[in-house]
Order: sequence, then structure tokens, then C-alpha cells
Amino acid sequence: MSYTSRARSFLSVALAFTAAHAAFDLSSGSNVAVYWGQNSYGQGTGNLAQQTLATYCANTDIDVIPMAFLDVINGPGGEPEINFANQGNDCSTFSGTALLDCPQIGEDITTCQQTYGKTILLSVGGATYSEGGFTSTAAAVAGANTIWQSFGPVSSNASAPRPFGNAVVDGFDFDFESTVSNMPAFANQLRSLMNADTSKKFYLTAAPQCPYPDAADNPMLSGGVYFDAIWVQFYNNYCGVQSYVAGASTQNNFNFDTWNTWATTVSANPNVKVLLGVPAGPSAAGSGYESASSLEAVINYSKSFSSFGGVMMWDASQAYANSGFLSGIASDLSGSSHSNMTSVPKRSMRRGARFDSTSQ
Repeated sequence: MSYTSRARSFLSVALAFTAAHAAFDLSSGSNVAVYWGQNSYGQGTGNLAQQTLATYCANTDIDVIPMAFLDVINGPGGEPEINFANQGNDCSTFSGTALLDCPQIGEDITTCQQTYGKTILLSVGGATYSEGGFTSTAAAVAGANTIWQSFGPVSSNASAPRPFGNAVVDGFDFDFESTVSNMPAFANQLRSLMNADTSKKFYLTAAPQCPYPDAADNPMLSGGVYFDAIWVQFYNNYCGVQSYVAGASTQNNFNFDTWNTWATTVSANPNVKVLLGVPAGPSAAGSGYESASSLEAVINYSKSFSSFGGVMMWDASQAYANSGFLSGIASDLSGSSHSNMTSVPKRSMRRGARFDSTSQ
């Protein structure tokens, strides 16, 4: 075998290894999910502005990327709407709709999946979502069918616009920040469509806030919808990671134990994973930011629960602006020691808020 052939063979093996070991692993407690799409750190230009999806996929500390957000389900022309802040600048719009056409993001999704082995989800909702769900279960089922036609596997019989071309997301995430109606029907239809397609594994996840039961998601979480994982937002609330008391036999406010009880006794999926959701920088949330070194004890405590599946963070731009945070969390999950991380003050942005990349 020539040197070139050996090199190509080695590369193929390396990429196959990456694909096999970097994706969402429901049997693991070391998953790292990082939201992308809202440029939360708030820079319009430069290295600290939100970069392309593929840029973050190249990072070996990341396993899952929920793309934020599909923030309108039934927009003009009956089509959904997506918003990815500055990364939507190069997209066009499908005629008669407000739905972005983003071929470069579609190429990035394929690169993330095939080259880097990442799991790419499309997150529905966000802080700007204002439709309030659906007026009926029939409307919810129709909405799920529309989403599936636009972002699921390509169908020869479907005429729906596809913002990512032939790229297919690996599933859907729900991030509703206020009460929504008829969402179990919407979620169950998506679950049914995913289960019926055997081309690959699809995932359904949600991001409830830590007070239990979650006001927005409880109708789905109360046993009627089969989720593969949830990443609980342990921030912006009294039950966030800032309330963890090291060495205490009972945690009075930090409530991972409550969510573990949900996972093992209420969830439709008794093997559902619960990920610890944290802000990736000081300005990523109103409260609840802790450094990676401070989170080590919280993660070790959470690991004691059978449902623990890793860490979710909001968001990629914040993590990259907060030097050492992402690698520090990976070290916390693996049990490796790391030095204290420092960061600089950040600009504040609400989760899911839009950002105009032309402003500073």
C-alpha cells in the first residue's frame, strides 16, 4: 500500500472512530450538549461573534448541538420560521413565506454528522416564541407533519420547502418558556414519525426550567410523551446550581434529586437521561453562572443519580468567549482535575433573544 493510500485509510478509520464516539450516547453520563444559533454573547463581528455551526462541531468536547431556534411553527404561507441570529445573514427567504433558506447551514449539518459524528437537533421555541401552542390536537398534528416534511428525511411526495436542503436533523428539542397548548399531540406526532423512519436514530428532548413541575412543559413531561433526554435549566431560578450546598446531606433548593425522581417514576421513558443545564458564561443567564471548577462538586453530586446524562450549556458563543469553560466541564465529567478558570465580564442577553449582527 502506498503512503497516500495508508494515509487515506488512517483518515477513514479516524473519522469513523470520531463518528462512533462523539454522538449523543444515552448510556453515558458524560454527554455535553451546547446550544447554537442565538449569538448570546452579543458580538457582531470578530472571533467572539457566533461562528458557523461546523466550527463548533469540530470541537471534540461537544457531543450534541441543539440549533436555536425554530421560533414560529405556523408563519406566513403556513410555513415555520427559523432564526439563527448572525448566521442567518447569508440565507435567503422562500417566496411567500418568512422561512429562511440556508444551504450553507445544511452543508454544515451534514459535515457535523458525517465528519465529526455530532448529533444535531432543531430546537423549537425560545424566549421569542409567542404562538402559545395550537388551538386543537388536529392543528398540533398538522404542525408536526409540516416540521417533519421540512427538516426530517427527504420525501419524494412532499413539496414543503427545506431550509437545509437534503440535510436531515437528528431530532427535535422543545424549549418553551411560557405555557403552550396541545403540545403533547405535537410531540407525540413527531415521535411517531421518528419511530416510523428506520434510516437512523432520532431523538426527542426538552429543556424545562428547574422548578418542578415545569409550567410550560408539564403536560408533555407528566407521562404522555416519550423523551430520550431532558436538559433542565438549573439557572434563573432558586433551584439553580448556585444553590448547591457542598457536603450537605440534603439539598434544600438545588433539586436534581426531584428531576431524577421524575425520570424514574413519572417519565414515559424510564431510562430517560437528565442533563444538568448551566450558563456557559456570566452574561448567559440572569443568575446561576458558576465557573467550571465550582461546578465540579455539583456535577459529582448529580452523577450519583441514575438518570444523570451529562451537561447542557447555553450557549456556544458564551462558551467560546469564556476561555476554559467548555474544556473544564469536559474535565469535570471525566473526573480529570483542572485549574480554576477565569473570565472577563460579558454583555447580557436573554435566552432566545434575537441579535442584530450589525450592531455592537
